[in-house]
Amino acid sequence: MEEKKFVDFKKEELRVKEYIKNSLGKGKISSVIVEYTPFGEKIKVFTSRPGIIIGRRGEKIAELTSVLKKRFHLDNPHIEICEITRPMLDAQLVADDIAGLIERRGSLKFKVIAYKMLKQIVKEGALGVEIVLSGKLPSDRARRWRFSHGYLKKTGDPAKIVDRAQSQAVTISGVVGVQVSILRPEAEMHDQIKVNEEMLNKIRLNSMEQTEKKPNKKTKKEEKK
Repeated sequence: MEEKKFVDFKKEELRVKEYIKNSLGKGKISSVIVEYTPFGEKIKVFTSRPGIIIGRRGEKIAELTSVLKKRFHLDNPHIEICEITRPMLDAQLVADDIAGLIERRGSLKFKVIAYKMLKQIVKEGALGVEIVLSGKLPSDRARRWRFSHGYLKKTGDPAKIVDRAQSQAVTISGVVGVQVSILRPEAEMHDQIKVNEEMLNKIRLNSMEQTEKKPNKKTKKEEKK
């Protein structure tokens, strides 16, 4: 019974997140985090357009708060807006932007859209990026197109630091799936070797110690004589 209650609780939480994303608009929200405190529910909304989300004098936030109380029966929801300063390094925002551009411009221009986004992400300093589009692009038969640049981990523990997201574009020919993976510039990789001045000094010291430990060939010959 406890497991069923937990599953129902998480389902309701997912419904709250989906409602907030849909009500505030596709492509504006990256993620929604719900935290439970003794004073009520703290809802963090990550977005690159905080002004549009808040509205004039916070009217959109007030309206959303009242809906969450009535429809989802939340006790005291407190919505906190967190601004994303670098939207081109957020996988969800990029995926939603690509989906929106494909819907507006049509599926025939998917290559132009993908390469343009790829160029902007690399310009922001991403270590690696991958954009995968799947669907009827542009023929009647469904295909899968991959656009990538840089270094990107796909398996093992290091793959967890890669930001991944999915979105969908509804076109005349059908639904186009969008998958985006971004490795941010500040990501730390344990298998990456950085050759700096400190490492060069260590190499020099090791080489000097090894040469000192090697026996002199001339002294050995003299000893034999």
